[in-house]
Amino acid sequence: MLSKNDIKRIRSLSEKKERQQQGLFIAEGDKTCRDIIGSKIRINSIYATADWLEQYTQIIPEGCDCVIVTQKELEKLSRHNAPQQVIMLVHIPKNTLNLDSGSLTLVLDNLQDPGNLGTIIRTADWYGIQNIFCSSDTVDAYNPKVVDSTMGSIGRVNIVYGDIAELLNKYENIPVYGALLNGESVYTAPLQTPAFLIIGNEGKGISKEIVHLINRPLHIPGKGGAESLNAAVATAILCDHFEQKTTL
Repeated sequence: MLSKNDIKRIRSLSEKKERQQQGLFIAEGDKTCRDIIGSKIRINSIYATADWLEQYTQIIPEGCDCVIVTQKELEKLSRHNAPQQVIMLVHIPKNTLNLDSGSLTLVLDNLQDPGNLGTIIRTADWYGIQNIFCSSDTVDAYNPKVVDSTMGSIGRVNIVYGDIAELLNKYENIPVYGALLNGESVYTAPLQTPAFLIIGNEGKGISKEIVHLINRPLHIPGKGGAESLNAAVATAILCDHFEQKTTL
């Protein structure tokens, strides 16, 4: 049976400060949890119904602390009104950027919407993009809403936070693409990898401290009356064009 302290500690991981102090984040739901189990990320503990643990006992890593809970106890732990049968506490990975693959690296400048970041992580996973570099003021990738939106992709994409200007200056020989209104049409622009692709803040775009470092601006032409595209949608379109033009 869960104690009040257990419930309080687990629910506190909804806060960034607590995640950083404990070095853990929460994952919820059958698909997300099973995908994370099959990934490189280390699991701390699993809180699940007896039926769920029995069904997936063969894939649970050795040494993982498994706690049988009732559906009512899951409701006390979960942020959702109707939680699924499992909640996991997962160690926040200590990622470092690996550019050896020579592929596209997404660079996110001050993204604030958890759903957008989660969708971008999922999109990167779909296209086999290994690295996402986030500015330090981008929303936390281990925010529960972000984790939910990734649908398990959080365990397959290397996410690193840091200073974008320092990154681009360090790898000055790698082309820097950026989504800008005055850029060349992505439909006609030549694309190559390795490369950095910068996506800016949902409302303000790419910051002035970064925009001058872009040497290959890109634009997605529109035909309707919408002022702009959602950041995650724009990222998916650009990733698809990189996939088409750089895959042999």
